Amino acid sequence: MDINIGIEFRDYTLLKNFKYDDERVSTVTSREQQKTENSIEKCFDRYQQLKFLDPKIATFHREEHQRFLESMLHRLPGNYECLDSSRPWCIYWILQAGHVLNFTFAPQTLEAVVQFLTKCRHPEGGFAGGPDQYPHLAPTYAAVNSLAMIGTPSAYRAINRDSLERFLLKVREPDGAFRMHVDGEIDIRGAYCAVSVAKLTNMPEQTLKRLFDKTGDWIATCQTYEGGFSGTPDLEAHGGYTFCGIAALALLNEGYKCDQQQLLKWTLQRQMSYEGGFQGRTNKLVDGCYSFWVGATIPITQAIISNQNNHKLVKTLFDVGALQEYILLCCQKPNGGLIDKPGKPQDLYHTCYTLTGVAIAQHAESTLHPSVLGDPINELLPTHPLFNVPPQAVVQTTHYYEQLNQLYAANIKGNNISSENVSDNEDNEDKEETEAMTVEDETNPSSVSSDNS
Repeated sequence: MDINIGIEFRDYTLLKNFKYDDERVSTVTSREQQKTENSIEKCFDRYQQLKFLDPKIATFHREEHQRFLESMLHRLPGNYECLDSSRPWCIYWILQAGHVLNFTFAPQTLEAVVQFLTKCRHPEGGFAGGPDQYPHLAPTYAAVNSLAMIGTPSAYRAINRDSLERFLLKVREPDGAFRMHVDGEIDIRGAYCAVSVAKLTNMPEQTLKRLFDKTGDWIATCQTYEGGFSGTPDLEAHGGYTFCGIAALALLNEGYKCDQQQLLKWTLQRQMSYEGGFQGRTNKLVDGCYSFWVGATIPITQAIISNQNNHKLVKTLFDVGALQEYILLCCQKPNGGLIDKPGKPQDLYHTCYTLTGVAIAQHAESTLHPSVLGDPINELLPTHPLFNVPPQAVVQTTHYYEQLNQLYAANIKGNNISSENVSDNEDNEDKEETEAMTVEDETNPSSVSSDNS
């Protein structure tokens, strides 16, 4: 039987001692920090005043969040028009937020999502931000993650792995870096997105070696003197880029190429003493999305260090209770959705990454004995820290493509032809995918939806 490890809310009388002290030197930055702390203090005070009258004040508004996600999946409001080239991202944020809330969408809705993402797949490989747009690594990552979460035969069929590999080769640079799109910008996001989709779709080992030769070395050059990672070498360390860097190195089994101790020190310093949440850069404001970007980086780094020293990860070093407290009390909208900080509007991006950050905080030490703040009903489902999709989706997707790899190998051996010829034969690929799906359906009838756990 699972037992939650209860965590108590902090003592707000003592907590006031951790508020920012500008030492009588007022600056734009210090005033913004104090303004943010004052807005958060109101949230803390409200909790203290109402906790005995309304027990739900310190719980997740699950029904409201679910209605928000459901409505957004069916129709985005007009103010999301600016994200026309990021529609696979909107889908991913909705599906992943729904997962950690233990919310499943109707099968017909998920099938409609698969059909839409299929329209976003570019003939030359990879996925675009919408139909008839250019392929880009960011929506490719979002689309592959979404299809892996849906986990149906049609979802796997929507990923053309051979054309995906060709797209990755097109955006790869000789030094191991990756452009976000053909002739586009180079930054560490590209490396992570490329590594993530290649590993999640279980590309053969020889393919991975060809794609990611020198990539780990290039990522290591993005680590700054502070310890975090920047978008490209010689820029400022940033929480999102830092996650991309260490997660990519971990997936490549090359975590040893960076300074792990300095990285751990920098990420731990990003947790705000008073607010409880994380900032994304030195001397910046708290932001709910870094609950995942920084929150996941810490246990990943600890795990790399522990594995190298043959030690077991015993305790997560950041304050998992304070992080949950910030999200619960300061980042929820009563009508559904979560936010960056008090006073901001809810959006899909922050809804996804605040919730997945809490899932990381709760399950970083033990999935069987999660560290849950307050009422046990606040427990969220775990997420895979490297891919940020359900662990079950990772297992099922990599298993499916491992079967495909075995069929490829058997075909090559039986016909005595090169893997390149097999890879270029689309008719052969469709046949083998059908065979793989038949085997998958026979061996794992419950694999229809990765959200059913």
